[in-house]
Amino acid sequence: MAADDVLLDIDDGVATVTLNRPDARNALAAETADRLAEHFETIADSDARAVVLEGNGPAFCAGGDIDAMLTGVAEDTPPAERVELVVSSINEVVRVVHDCRLPVVAKIDGATFGAGAGLALACDVQLASPEAKIGFGFRQVGLAMDSGVSYFLPRIVGPNKAKELVFTGELLDADAARDLGVFTRLFEADEFEDGVENVVSTIAEGPTVALTQAKRLLNRGSESSLEQALDREATAQGLAFTTADHEEGARAFMEQRDPEFEGH
Repeated sequence: MAADDVLLDIDDGVATVTLNRPDARNALAAETADRLAEHFETIADSDARAVVLEGNGPAFCAGGDIDAMLTGVAEDTPPAERVELVVSSINEVVRVVHDCRLPVVAKIDGATFGAGAGLALACDVQLASPEAKIGFGFRQVGLAMDSGVSYFLPRIVGPNKAKELVFTGELLDADAARDLGVFTRLFEADEFEDGVENVVSTIAEGPTVALTQAKRLLNRGSESSLEQALDREATAQGLAFTTADHEEGARAFMEQRDPEFEGH
């Protein structure tokens, strides 16, 4: 697998991670998933304030590596080894993306299936063009599901709709995915690039400490009681109160001007 199968560029507070296997529709071979996780570790130690995850070519991500699956069948590889070969790296990178302290935006300008769909849902915001499509058709290759789909999808569309999408393997076009909340925003084709840039810039120019704390709270909120959520919010606000961005935001509000956050 070429070392440039995943690209990373950090510029002006935005880390852009590009799946770069267009001939394979950016499928997640184990090595690709591992490299993707490594780039997210690099981002964690950088001065980035937001992350964009995109695919090069006509697809965002075609899912798991079918060649590796067929190799497992041909060689009669034991199931535990197939899980290690095909699933473990993908599951780990989904965990890394979801747990990234920074807001992560999925820029979806093409199709994404199976594990690729799970990877898209692991991001915090899903911005789509009219060319975007998404499907959870693990059934097409005789599999159940992985990449966090059983966690993310019911929380977005509800349990019964999630079952329908998985049982039928229906491919959602951009409008349907937006209507279900699977895509958080859908842009017209001629507005897509500028629209994504505006959303990402708004996030990257925000009060980074406060937004990272907000992400942590929202990720854990559905698993908390109200009391637990309130306690966590109080802790997060205590941290945010100590930041220069909070002081700038408060002063800007009183002075009736736009705040200029520095990310600390």
